[in-house]
Amino acid sequence: MMIQMLKLEEQQSLGEAWCTLSKLVTKPNRSLTLDLIRREESVSSTHSQHCGKLTVHAEECFSSKSTADIILRCIDLESKDLFSKSDPFLVISKLVESGISIPVCKTEVLKNDHNPTWKPVFLNIQQVGSKDSPLVIECFNFNSNGKHDLIGKVQKSLADLEKLHLGREGENLYLPTLVGHNYENKILNSKLLVDKFSETVQHTFLDYLAGGFELNFMVAIDFTASNGNPRLPDSLHYIDPSGRLNAYQKAIYEVGEVLQFYDADKRYPAWGFGARPIDGPVSHCFNLNGSSNYCEVQGIQGIMMAYTSALFNVSLAGPTLFGHVINRASVVACDSLSTGAKKYFALLIITDGVITDLQETKDALVKASDLPLSILIVGVGGADFKEMEILDADKGERLESTTGCIASRDIVQFVPFRDLQSKSSTRACLNMLVQFPK
Repeated sequence: MMIQMLKLEEQQSLGEAWCTLSKLVTKPNRSLTLDLIRREESVSSTHSQHCGKLTVHAEECFSSKSTADIILRCIDLESKDLFSKSDPFLVISKLVESGISIPVCKTEVLKNDHNPTWKPVFLNIQQVGSKDSPLVIECFNFNSNGKHDLIGKVQKSLADLEKLHLGREGENLYLPTLVGHNYENKILNSKLLVDKFSETVQHTFLDYLAGGFELNFMVAIDFTASNGNPRLPDSLHYIDPSGRLNAYQKAIYEVGEVLQFYDADKRYPAWGFGARPIDGPVSHCFNLNGSSNYCEVQGIQGIMMAYTSALFNVSLAGPTLFGHVINRASVVACDSLSTGAKKYFALLIITDGVITDLQETKDALVKASDLPLSILIVGVGGADFKEMEILDADKGERLESTTGCIASRDIVQFVPFRDLQSKSSTRACLNMLVQFPK
């Protein structure tokens, strides 16, 4: 799996620590506490200062492709605020053999709510150990100073949560309370309920190939004016007479050279967006080959030729809208699904900037999440791509449409172009993308 990487240059360093893997796993409880050290900013300085401790825990993982989709709610929560209702959120942690509690998931904070229902949480069974591994579910009242009040907690496994869902029964929260010199669990009137529990298997790219599925490649290219005048060398769309490829051409090759071996007919739908064709209005999804009747081109070289030709036959315009091309790709995937074809579609969107139809794009993605379609967005240039990271739900919170529908799965992977320039990283993206709908 390719993990979403933080932009370290935008973060404040709190310290660093080192250890060998052997030193960690040979500890009796497989835990090691290290001193965090922050080095002086001066290059010539050899001084460093201690700035806290970091505990690292290692455990053996057992392979599992199953994911649990859970909706949790609480009723009759006790108030922890003096003049208002509590602002509750849940923290789900797994218990390891040494007794250490390791957080694996956290819900959003719901303001002034004693009967909250949180958005779905998605727990990979490999992430928590097994369906029978103990989990601690803690309900906290949010405080802006970071000192959150514990409202109550329960200890349940995924199997226990499934039983609660099937039995439609709640589980009383308890609160550890000091009685004399010992803590006792005070049973509360507050309850935790499981409104939804479903388990799905997320297959890998190789699983689908082994099952006889064919991967179909599609591409959409950003022709908005923010890319710069294609006739000038500083443009992201500049066609260098020396033959050196621009960022768009490189991205097409990097992804296309991997995908072409899995696409039998090598006929690829190819579109452009954000430009004004000759004697026409701005189009947010036009056929890259210039045809009004069909969108396919032959092979990677066909995409490259159509892209170069389009640069000389359209005027770069704007704004940057993704919704149109995603809906177009969804139609192709839906038509294939309706005929029973064993095909999976991967749409490559190459873009340079901030989209202006964020909510419309979310709506299109939520709708497309039930189709055999995944989307790889490659960001070129130096623009702010924070909105792309919103579309890529790697942090666990799936996209929500304007009507309140939640995406059935994450179908988007965003990657800056600089991180895509190797075949291994491209394959990692594809393996993460290819997940067939429920």
